[in-house]
Amino acid sequence: MSDKTKKFRGSRTCGGGTHKNRRGAGNRGGRGNAGKCKHHAVRAFLNNDSYGKHGFSRPQTLIHTVTTANIGEIDELSEAWVTTGLATRQNDEIHINLDELGINKVLGSGSVTKKLVLTSGAFSKSAVAKLEAAGGRIVEL
Repeated sequence: MSDKTKKFRGSRTCGGGTHKNRRGAGNRGGRGNAGKCKHHAVRAFLNNDSYGKHGFSRPQTLIHTVTTANIGEIDELSEAWVTTGLATRQNDEIHINLDELGINKVLGSGSVTKKLVLTSGAFSKSAVAKLEAAGGRIVEL
């Protein structure tokens, strides 16, 4: 314990002047992160990485979300879509416009048991092979 600290033991304000001087947040320069771009700069740099701009935000025009569906799911749902009017039956084929349903690409997982005629923007090779093996066909947009 230094001599100075010893000297202030028992005194009310420990050399800080009147008791009102060290009372509020104004004495600390504000509450929380107040002034982090000004006088709390050193503290803010040491504690966290909250200064400046970080990262990269892509332009919204470049962001394209691709909605996919597997050929097996489409095969299972095709009968229900015919009854609700989302698909049509012509002869023994079921015609489904997947673009109207919001599906952009058809993937090849699952099995095909019906003759399907699918309209979509993109198809995987395995989806096309399974569809044609079952007697169906694709119509690309």
